[in-house]
Amino acid sequence: MIGISKLYCGTVEPSDALRYGRLSSSLPSHLLQFSSDKRPVVVWNITRQCNLRCVHCYAHAKDQTFENELSFEEGKALIDDLAGFGVPVLLFSGGEPMVRKDLPDLAAYAVEKGMRAVISTNGTLITAKMARTLKEIGLSYVGISLDGMETINDRFRGVAGAFNKAMKGIRNCQDADIKVGLRFTINKANVQEIPPIFDLLEEMDIPRICFYHLVYAGRGSTMVEEDLSHAETRAAVDLIMDRTKDLHDRGKPKEVLTVDNHADGPYLYMRMLKEDPERAKKVLDLLKMNEGNNSGRGIGCVSWDGSVHPDQFWRHHSFGNIKDRPFSEIWTDLSEPLMGKLKDKKKHVTGRCATCGWLNICAGNFRVRAEAV
Repeated sequence: MIGISKLYCGTVEPSDALRYGRLSSSLPSHLLQFSSDKRPVVVWNITRQCNLRCVHCYAHAKDQTFENELSFEEGKALIDDLAGFGVPVLLFSGGEPMVRKDLPDLAAYAVEKGMRAVISTNGTLITAKMARTLKEIGLSYVGISLDGMETINDRFRGVAGAFNKAMKGIRNCQDADIKVGLRFTINKANVQEIPPIFDLLEEMDIPRICFYHLVYAGRGSTMVEEDLSHAETRAAVDLIMDRTKDLHDRGKPKEVLTVDNHADGPYLYMRMLKEDPERAKKVLDLLKMNEGNNSGRGIGCVSWDGSVHPDQFWRHHSFGNIKDRPFSEIWTDLSEPLMGKLKDKKKHVTGRCATCGWLNICAGNFRVRAEAV
């Protein structure tokens, strides 16, 4: 993640992370990316079932039940292990996590064990009652996916009415006083929706948004031609920075991040060098703390069947299964060739990345996209 608001608008200083010792166990959530120990944020895809048919779904989710999902008791055992291992955040995802009836119980158990529990959802199933339940169990955050305004979003989501149901879910979270934000996957067909999405943030007083670069995984692997060109990507990132700064300057700051393309970090830094060289020095320090892509180190994934992956998109490689060995043991087993390399990835990248001057900042970027290309 590249914190556009943190870096470009100066809402975070290097001293903020240093004050907490840069340890995951002590850092507040908005500073976790600057930790030194990189305890993994774990994405648990608790189900493959989903009520929508998103064209870019990395999980190939379908509106049907699957027999190979971890049971409630297996989920509790996973949470016990993750808590003991010092995982700071457990992100419940899918498919659509809200289709699992035991989601509130699993999230409550994670909170009870001392982790921050967050949910990544399409928002369409968050009723007012469910929002109150999520608030009562101590859920930290709900991220709701929108890929544009109504027409574009529903086209991507494959179900008419998905936008309006998601909007209702957002309002239900707000009414229950749960922090709620947006997730937006950028591509050629919806890049023009970025301005109205910023308008929506302001109109609905939504505090956070993550702009995801398209990842060629799952159904998204068929969308390589829909990804932005380099020039279009730069223009989109510039637009995101401009709109973030505008809100900040007008006293309506939002937390804005870009995800899955760590080249955004050097790009932002080079822009800052032209605009504010003194701030640029602090940006560079923060980018060094961030360390770029952390698949297999600062982020990991447990699939619905218990398989452990470097991240939620790198599904074609599994390090093992938590039914056979605890996550903590799998994650620290450096005899697994890929796991060993990912723990110090910069030594093992090849090609242009190996000689790039920004290697220490982006760490070879997002490898699933590179592999797919």
